[in-house]
Amino acid sequence: MNNPADRLVDLLDLEQIELNIFRGRSPQESLQRVFGGQVAGQALVAAGRTTEGERPVHSLHAYFLRPGRPGVPIVYQVERVRDGRSFTTRRVTAVQQGRTIFNLTASFHQPEEGAFEHQLPPRIAAPDPESLPTVAQEITEHLGELPEQLERMARRQPFDIRYVDRLRWTPEEIKDAEPRSAVWMRAVSPLGDDPLVHTCALTYASDMTLLDAVRIPVEPLWGPRNFDMASLDHAMWFHRPFRADEWFLYDQESPIATGGRGLARGRIYDIEGRLLVSVVQEGLFRAYGERHMDGRPSTGA
Repeated sequence: MNNPADRLVDLLDLEQIELNIFRGRSPQESLQRVFGGQVAGQALVAAGRTTEGERPVHSLHAYFLRPGRPGVPIVYQVERVRDGRSFTTRRVTAVQQGRTIFNLTASFHQPEEGAFEHQLPPRIAAPDPESLPTVAQEITEHLGELPEQLERMARRQPFDIRYVDRLRWTPEEIKDAEPRSAVWMRAVSPLGDDPLVHTCALTYASDMTLLDAVRIPVEPLWGPRNFDMASLDHAMWFHRPFRADEWFLYDQESPIATGGRGLARGRIYDIEGRLLVSVVQEGLFRAYGERHMDGRPSTGA
């Protein structure tokens, strides 16, 4: 299976091993920890598999408790908290090697007519995504060629990502930069027609670039990094139906970074400017080599 989007769909296709228990694969990657968006997406799949199909998810709240190990399966245990007339609530615990690494609570809502509707317009007028270079093209333009490791990552990347503002490479370029970022994204190929797959795929994507907004005033987004970062928690509100294989604009900002933590907010729009999803995430930022109070090296949250 060479198509990255097909691999993502396969990654989200959990194995059901009991009524409320599912098992997900965790690919063997050259990463220190499992990608948080993968765990969030798989947990949402597990929750959705225990609900009626006509109730799409409208919100999720999650905590990353421990770093997951690449290459080791993850078991998702679903608690059926509530099945009401309009709302369904599920709580999911992700377990790896006997330890809880992630918790998620998701609420599903039967679509209905509201008393009123409104939406603030997008903050920026972004150029057409097709007119922007891919990340690989920007790196190649700057370095002359794409490093082998980044080339392998690009081949496995399930989403086409295009930064609205060109990537900054030097300290001079980030001087006085605001903690904001915006990217166009879409899956690299069609994901099929299951709405749950599209929701979980976008949940996966929502963790890919959001914490960039925290980093922008500090260092270039690509190149050597002077600190380790990890997602602490993640919340999403789904406002309208969407397809993750069609272009969406991810507008991101960081209102504050202090005490070793940075907060990031994201708004996801379709190409017509309709607000689809709202996202909030907090990340942990530690200097490399920094140690916990008990003397353990800082290798995760």
